[in-house]
Amino acid sequence: MKNYNKPYRKKHFLINLLNPFIIDLPTPSNINYLWNFGSLLSLCLIIQLITGILLAMHYSPDIDTAFKTIAHITRDINKGFILRNLHANGASLFFLCIYIHIARSMYHGSWKNTITWNIGITLYILTILTAFIGYVLPWGQMSFWAATVITNLLSAIPFIGYKLVQWIWGGFSISGATLNRFYKLHYVLPFIILLLTIIHLLSLHNKGSNNPTGLQNTIDNITFHPYNSIKDIHGFTILAIILTLLTLHYPSLLTDPENFIPANSMITPIHIQPEWYFLYAYAILRSIPNKLGGTLALIASILILYSLPITQIYIYTSATFRPGLKSIFWLLITTFLLLTWIGSEPAEKPYTLASLIVSSWYFLLILILIPLNSIIEKQSLTKIN
Repeated sequence: MKNYNKPYRKKHFLINLLNPFIIDLPTPSNINYLWNFGSLLSLCLIIQLITGILLAMHYSPDIDTAFKTIAHITRDINKGFILRNLHANGASLFFLCIYIHIARSMYHGSWKNTITWNIGITLYILTILTAFIGYVLPWGQMSFWAATVITNLLSAIPFIGYKLVQWIWGGFSISGATLNRFYKLHYVLPFIILLLTIIHLLSLHNKGSNNPTGLQNTIDNITFHPYNSIKDIHGFTILAIILTLLTLHYPSLLTDPENFIPANSMITPIHIQPEWYFLYAYAILRSIPNKLGGTLALIASILILYSLPITQIYIYTSATFRPGLKSIFWLLITTFLLLTWIGSEPAEKPYTLASLIVSSWYFLLILILIPLNSIIEKQSLTKIN
């Protein structure tokens, strides 16, 4: 006799499995589309994983054939140019979503959930590392020289610097060993990012999302589905349209022309620069003439984000209710955009001086003005009470 209940039980089990995470997840009723960028990052990660695995099937991590395999994938593999362009342009959209996600979290005080915030910043650092070593793999002129410049920064470390650089290179210069180990790391790191992303989501769902008021665990909650899942579908559609336009109509819009030339260690490009999403950090690196000082400033510009949960203590965490913090936040966004622009310009006057001034302002905003604003507003609230 046929058991008609079996399909129903399978469906019922799946719904019960997804209920705590997606379907019946309590979600604040007043969140807007800025909260979509977390799910958009998950979509970007899935796209990068799938396209990356398919591209790895045709890539050869050898300095003599790496550039040729990229051309082979683009020209000879069936729909290979779509995979290649999806992966390259998907990285740009990935970082665009990351920056908007971090900016929204800073504005509305998501750092109050310390564990989730710290895991998120760790994910950001791992994504930077993955994107950098992925940029080296095509073995074009800009890839080669970007790898040379960035790995050489480690030589600024006293006593062990040069030994560390040679250990990473696998020799006395960037060679096939360097490319091979970068390829292995670029393949493994995304799976570590995927694991940390799951932990990030579990930590978020354990405490619950915040909302534009900056307060957590509000009583005005609704189920995630269908009210917020519809918003996610809208975001997925817009992201898919933008990625399709970049892939099919403007595939090289965000790519440096120098990277269409095979790597040549005897010819240095006139202006070495990373991808647009690293330009702000590159500007901070160049702002200090000393190699060790520039390297420390570069590292500090990212690690400084860990300090936000420590430096901000206030009853209202959203900048919506904090005029001083709102002004500082938009100054910080302006500073970030200025650093991105300066990083794209040659390392000459007046850009060298401008990078020093704007970089100093970046650290001043986060280390002094944001904590100072928190102390002043806390004292004002105490006087009112």
